[in-house]
Amino acid sequence: MQDLERLVSEAYQDRERLKDADTAQAVERVIALLDRGEVRVAEKRDGEWHVNAWVKEAILLYFALRPLEPMEAGDLHFYDKIRTKSDLQAQGIRVVPPGVARYGSFLEPGCVVMPGYVNIGAYVGAGTMVDTWATVGSCAQIGRGVHLSGGVGIGGVLEPPSASPVIVEDGAFIGSRCIVVEGVVVEEEAVLGASVVLTASTPIVDVTGPEPVITKGRIPARSVVIPGTLPKEFPAGTFHVPCALLIGTRKASTDKKTSLNDVLRTFNVQV
Repeated sequence: MQDLERLVSEAYQDRERLKDADTAQAVERVIALLDRGEVRVAEKRDGEWHVNAWVKEAILLYFALRPLEPMEAGDLHFYDKIRTKSDLQAQGIRVVPPGVARYGSFLEPGCVVMPGYVNIGAYVGAGTMVDTWATVGSCAQIGRGVHLSGGVGIGGVLEPPSASPVIVEDGAFIGSRCIVVEGVVVEEEAVLGASVVLTASTPIVDVTGPEPVITKGRIPARSVVIPGTLPKEFPAGTFHVPCALLIGTRKASTDKKTSLNDVLRTFNVQV
């Protein structure tokens, strides 16, 4: 693995090295390891997420190596550089047409991909549902038992290689049409109500105490979050800009429920 990392990092600094057969084979091998889940773009060690920047470098080099070519997946026709995953039955993965999981992504057994999309470098944990028209962007790390509801957009973070990808930890529930981008972390068993938008700069306002507490970039474990707005002064006047409201903590009575409506109604939020 150290040899692979060295070859990839050297080639990322000097693309001419891709002309060397050993270097090109090293890049191909890293993508094959990603596809089998034997390496990851990011992994949790000692309670903290760490980015393997050299793996992201390999993905970027892989795009440079691969030619555009016609591809087929059953009756579907494509013109691209990267094929779709294969041997899904053997891997215990259900993909509903025309859902796509790209080669170089990894899905643990028991995943279900409705007509959605999982991009290269992404990791999706066992038992997770990628619902209709939901997308899992490049390098995103999705935990086990997660539900990405219809139309959810999990952003990809490829560049710079050192940048943290979007991370959704085990047991989280992401409501319909939510957007999570720019390396935001959604911790274990958190619940996002429909249409929550989270970027690196989105204010996350904890309204459970006597005064609002504003943070950015991370949703705490078991939090329940809904869309909100905050007033902001502009030259033309005061306008309201999007924020996320942390309205409470997921209760034990909702742990076994799969309906987002049931969780939010615990907090008297109509959806």
